[in-house]
Amino acid sequence: MKIYLLRHGIAEIGKMGEPDSARALTGEGREQLRKTLALAKKADVTPTLIITSPYRRAVETTSVAVDVLGYKGRVEQSQSLVPGSGPENVWELLRDNRTEEEILLVGHQPLFGSAAGYLVAAPNLLIDFKKAGLVRIDVLSFGPAPRGELKWFLTPKLAGA
Repeated sequence: MKIYLLRHGIAEIGKMGEPDSARALTGEGREQLRKTLALAKKADVTPTLIITSPYRRAVETTSVAVDVLGYKGRVEQSQSLVPGSGPENVWELLRDNRTEEEILLVGHQPLFGSAAGYLVAAPNLLIDFKKAGLVRIDVLSFGPAPRGELKWFLTPKLAGA
């Protein structure tokens, strides 16, 4: 299975009295996402399922991904992808959907930095997962612990953003 981890784009600064989950993407965040995802499309990123964090900035990032990638499938939301979740929860989410060929997960840091390391069996690996960054990991087996292979990591800067 091909797994894509997409960190949300640049979001507005939190407003007094509003929850962190309500922060929206900025115009710059949307533009960076479009550039990253346009390059991803050239790399044949064609998810069969998209699962997003329910946080507003992740849902808005998902909308950009759906548009740029021309995605026509279903989009699900999962609490396993919120910032305070753990990589084990991401792994269980993937195992629950193991019949999919390509899954795009949309979420947050620090979760995605630790999840990427966990999925390639290097849980102590530290990854500076930039906003609008996209990583591809191919999962080789679906046992109790992940065994994945890092294929590439695309940052907005590499995409010309």
